[in-house]
Amino acid sequence: MAYTAKKTEEKKPVIAEISGHIQGAQSVVLVHYSGINVEADTELRKELREAGVVYKVYKNTMMKFAFEGTDCEALTKHLDGPNAIAISKDDATAPARIISKYGKKAPTMKMLAGVVEGKYYDEAGVAALATVPSREELLGKLLGSLQSPVANLARVLNQIAEAKSGGAAEPAAE
Repeated sequence: MAYTAKKTEEKKPVIAEISGHIQGAQSVVLVHYSGINVEADTELRKELREAGVVYKVYKNTMMKFAFEGTDCEALTKHLDGPNAIAISKDDATAPARIISKYGKKAPTMKMLAGVVEGKYYDEAGVAALATVPSREELLGKLLGSLQSPVANLARVLNQIAEAKSGGAAEPAAE
């Protein structure tokens, strides 16, 4: 009996750590991580870390306990085999985008499911999210779209001004 109580006490900090990561997260992606070599795994972890994504391997039972009563509870049905979890509090598509990129290097590594902004996505849904550009890229495209008409107008006005000043400076032919 004492042994079981001790084991339960040892698990609580891990469950609290997972709960702390998923609380307020924009996205949580569950990843089946087998088949990735050490070099690719190191690159993956580095890129995820640079994007502000927490990527960790936890025991499935620990994740199951942490997911209970949260939006991530739907992910528990996928907790079978060697799984990792990628969590982002800032960019909702970053985990899916980066893991999808590295999944091409290790075909056995795949995204199982995810919860993005409180909504559950299956494997196909998470794969679709991986194709969505980052927030910064989308804002850059929007800014480019907004600047394009203004830049065109400025170019036309400049050409008109050059044409008028160029025509006035030349003497009239007799």
